[in-house]
Formats: sequence, C-alpha cells, structure tokens
Amino acid sequence: MRPAILNPLFTETAALKGVGAALVRQLARLKLNRALDLVFHLPVMAIDRVQVDQIDESLVGRPIVVVLTIVRHDSGGPRSPLRARAVDSGGQWVDLVFFGQSGAWARSKLPIQQQRRITGKLDRYGQSLQISHPEIALPGEPMGPMLREPVYPLTEGVSNRRMGQIIGMALERAPELPEWIEPSVLERHQWLPWRGALAAAHDLQGEGKANDRLAYDELLANQLALLLVRRDTRMRRGRALAGDGRLTAPLIASLPWTMTGAQARVLAEITGDMAQSSPMLRLVQGDVGSGKTLVALLAMLTAVEAGAQAAFLAPTEILARQHYATITKLLGALPVRVAILTGRDKGKVRADLLDDLAMGRIDILIGTHAIFQDAVDYDDLGLVVVDEQHRFGVAQRLLLAAKAKVPPHLIAMTATPIPRSLALTNYGEMDGSQIDELPPGRQPIETRVTAVERMDEVVEALGRHLAGGGQAYWVCPLVEGTETGDEAAAELRATMLKARFGGGVGLVHGRMKPAEKDAVMASFSAGKLGLLVATTVIEVGVDVPNATLMIIEAAERFGLAQLHQLRGRVGRGPGRSVCLLLRGPDLSETAKARLKLMRETNDGFRIAEEDLRLRGAGEILGVRQSGEAAFRLADPERTAKFVGMARDDARLLLDRDGGLDGARGQAARVLLYLFERDAGVALLRSG
Repeated sequence: MRPAILNPLFTETAALKGVGAALVRQLARLKLNRALDLVFHLPVMAIDRVQVDQIDESLVGRPIVVVLTIVRHDSGGPRSPLRARAVDSGGQWVDLVFFGQSGAWARSKLPIQQQRRITGKLDRYGQSLQISHPEIALPGEPMGPMLREPVYPLTEGVSNRRMGQIIGMALERAPELPEWIEPSVLERHQWLPWRGALAAAHDLQGEGKANDRLAYDELLANQLALLLVRRDTRMRRGRALAGDGRLTAPLIASLPWTMTGAQARVLAEITGDMAQSSPMLRLVQGDVGSGKTLVALLAMLTAVEAGAQAAFLAPTEILARQHYATITKLLGALPVRVAILTGRDKGKVRADLLDDLAMGRIDILIGTHAIFQDAVDYDDLGLVVVDEQHRFGVAQRLLLAAKAKVPPHLIAMTATPIPRSLALTNYGEMDGSQIDELPPGRQPIETRVTAVERMDEVVEALGRHLAGGGQAYWVCPLVEGTETGDEAAAELRATMLKARFGGGVGLVHGRMKPAEKDAVMASFSAGKLGLLVATTVIEVGVDVPNATLMIIEAAERFGLAQLHQLRGRVGRGPGRSVCLLLRGPDLSETAKARLKLMRETNDGFRIAEEDLRLRGAGEILGVRQSGEAAFRLADPERTAKFVGMARDDARLLLDRDGGLDGARGQAARVLLYLFERDAGVALLRSG
C-alpha cells in the first residue's frame, strides 16, 4: 500500500482549485495528470526582468517592469495593431503594441492619463521604443509576472503564467519526506532536503544543485528497484541446466567457420550460469554481425540437452521469422523441434502449435510477444532469450518468466552497444557479457558521405552495382513525401528507381501489412529483387550476404545508433561492402559530428558513447526506462555522473537479507513509491 504521506501528491489535477475539465485535458497532453506530475514538471529556464523607473537604450532586448502614463491610443485601421503611446517618469516615450484588440479594450485597460505597471520585453522599431503585448497592472497591485519567472514546457491553451500558478498549488501539497540519501553523500554535495530541493529547482536557485539532488533521487530509486529484482531472482531456487554436448558439439563441428574467442568466452559464461540452480540473468552485448544468434542457439541447445524447453523472444515479426530461418538452417538435420509463433498465427495451426508446446513436443519456440500471452503454456520452460532487449522492459521479461514452473534462466541480447553508465542504469540487475570480436573474414564496411546534389552520380553507380549482380538497400527517413516537397520518402524514391531499373526494385515500410512486408523481404533474400527501398524497418534482423551496398538518404536525420544498425545490414558476406550516406545541404554541427564519426569508425561501442553524448539516453534506447516510468529528471549528463554512486548507495540501503529496514530503509520505501518504480514496489508488497 502506498504510504499515506504521499497521498496529496497522487491527487488528480482536477482536484486543484480552478482546474476545470478543459484545463485537465490540456495538461494531459503533457502527461500532467496528478499533482506528482506537476511538481516534477521542472522549468527549462528563467526570465529575469529588470524593474526600472526610467527607460533607456541599454534596456533594449531585455524584459522590464516599469510604471508608465498612458498618453493616447492609435488604432491604425482594421488590420493594423493597436498602439498606446505612453511615457515614463523621465519623459521617455514608448509604444505599447497589441494585435487583435479594439479601441474599447484600450479605453478600458489603458485609460488616458492613467498610470499602469507594464511588464514585457523592450524592443526598438524604427525610431521608436516599443513593448509588444505586455502584462498590464495597476501600480499598487501585487506583482503578476515575477522579476524572476520560471519558464515551463507548455501546450496549446496553457500560458506560462497559468502553468506556474497550477504548479504552485501542486507544490503546496508536497510534504516533508524522510531522508533516504546516505548522510555523507548529502554533506559532500551540500544538497537540500527533498522538499527544499524541489522548491529550489522550480525557482532555478542553487546553480543546479537542486536538480542534481532530484536526479540522484530518481537514479537511486531505479537502482534500488533493479537490486530488488536481482535479489528476488537470486533468492528463488531455479533449476540447473547442464548439457551433455549431444546437440551443441555436432552443431559447432558443422560450422563452416571457427567461433571467435569472444563467442566462446560468452558461451562459457552462459553455460556456467545455467549449470547453477540460481536463475541466470545475463545481458549479452554484441555489435552488428558479431554472432550473437549462434551463441543464443548454443545456449538453447544446452537447455534442450538438459531436458528443458527454450523460448526466443523477438520484437518484430520480421525479426522473428528471420531468426527462425537462420536457426533452422544452422540446425540442419539435428533432432531439435523448432516452431515459430506470432500474432498472425490463427485457427487450427495456432491451436495445434499451442498443444504441441504444452505437451513438450516443441523444444525451441521463436516468436514475438505472442509467446507469453495468457493462452500460451509450456511443458517445461527452462531458458528465455530476449533479442533486442532495449525494446522490452522488466515487466515483459517477468511475464515470460512466469510461464515456467520454476524461475527460468534468462539471456537478454542487444545489437546496440550500450555505454557503461547507460547499461548500469537500465540493466543493473544483470550480469554483463560482450561479444567484442567480428567473425574471421568479415571485411570492414567502407563508409562515404556524399552531398544529395550528386544524386545522379549515385544512381549511375547504383546501376553499375546492380548490373554486376550485386544487391543494395536504399533507406529513406519517411514513408511518403510531405506538402513541403520533401522527396526523402521511400514511396517517392521507389517510384523513381523503378522507372530507372524496372521490376527489380522492391519497397518495404512500416505501414505495409506484415504479409506484404514478408513477401518483399523474401524476394530480396532470394535474389529476385536487386534493390530494396525501405524505411528503418530493416534496421535489425535482415541478413542478405549478397547485399553489399547501403545508401542512406538524408542521413543527417538519423541518429548514430540507427545509422550504425542500418550500416550493419551490409558487410555480412566475404565481399567488400560500402555504406553511402547522402546528406542534405544544410547540416547542424551535431549532424556534421555524427556523419564524421560514421566515416571514421565501425566500432559500435565508440559510436554508442558518442550517441549518448549527442542525443541522450532516452533516444538511444528509444523506449520507456526498464519497462517502467521514463526518467523525468535524470538527464544523460547527470546519469553518467551519479549512477555509480546511486548504485553504491542502493546497496547500503539493503540489509544482509536484502530487505529495507531501519529509518533510511523505510524512507527508501517511500522513494520507490514516489518515483513509481513498479518492479521494486511489487517485490516489497510480496515481501
């Protein structure tokens, strides 16, 4: 049960004074549904106003507060702005400019020969000083806009002033909370208590220390939840799965290549974990083309050798079918029963498959999220492999694990190399392994950057490539063109290229039906199509060794991680591969840095570190944090700075038995509820 002290913060916005149904809907667009959401909706900057008696040129461009005497009104015609001429105490003239207002409004709000306190930005227009759409008040009234006003992220219909008023009401509901941070950490950083830090963050005081403290709180809550998940998994007795080699040995012997040292090392780490009764939780990172699928297959065969079933979870149907094809090809004639289950499977086919699975007649099940739906039962699930782990959260992993009689072993894989701070933030409950070698014979991909003005030359070179029997990808950031004439769209580009190269051009994008996408992909994989025009749906899981040319149009619109993943679709065979990045004419400094790095390196881990610096953690992962609420306060810089310290502090909070006792432990329970780390809260409830 949520601690009662937090109840005022979990009040709906509709309960706040003056917040009606329309405003509730407007706030909901910003996901501000409760007082809690409002107090964590921090300002992005402040407007510092200067209160003056007299105006001079030095104030142009600055927000000011000044008392003026209104001298005359000038409506200027039906389409012209209303101007009110005013003068300060020293005789300096200034025009107050309003669009869409009438003379009657001016006579009411700005009566002639009356003084008004005017708040707004002073500008110069021709020979005159002016203030457009200022705030108006009587000289003796309380200040409306403050001299230092926080500026909040807004939505249509909600002014900054109104947002500040609503947040002020929410802040009044924020209670004094018990302290959960280690005292030495508080003293070292000179951080305020939680409520004081919250108020200071909204007032933009303290040179960011308040925001540091709040970000640390969020990281501490996350690390504590991850440690509780890890503790719970480790404390549950699982099942030791030790293979006998009858399946893995012949598969390894049949490979036309030798496994890399990194593959062998990671496989040994996995099989060592699986041989223990404590359930394995291991994150396997491997760059594109490093051979993660083979390692996962050997781990699943180890489970089958030990008499258990294995499940392989992929994020998309295309990727699931790609893995199914790859795995069945690798297995050859080995006596292993493999099946695939996706949301597309219906009727008797699905019913028969589910019956076989429940009766133990399927050894390895590959599929999308359909494989952990309620109707799916396993006979003896012993190992779960989650591919592209960043697309699944803790909650989804636990759903699949619940399909087993005892907690199964779990491998999470990702082809997006993750910086250390980000891995600790999102996968802190897991042990980590890295496949940091590429298989022998893989040629490094040559990356070039070319201006879009050279499109004709690029198409000519593509024609020569296709005429020589090669295959190629052409990736666009959009599905269809826009009203502004943007042609970097897959449908437009496919039409143009089909006119040039005929029927050997295929098109695939996310709006197509799954069956249509699969049919095009199958034709390309079989060599029936020479060119595949696509969006980022081919970012993962597409393996066509004969495709050795990747053209990415408007490359500056993609993030580094996406560019690296797309580039990884080529270079999958022994031949030389080229990735051509077509750039637009106007590049930001960030875009220039991205393209330069792509040209310089194929190292996914270096690229990931730079992507974290340039874009931030949320964009690299592209999903909600650990399957729970996204980080509100911990930006990438603060995450990198504080996550290790938060991890250590979280360990100190847990007692020898992994519980939360003592005053600080009880405060940490409040922290988990405050930041809604649902996995940790659920484990606390279950004891």
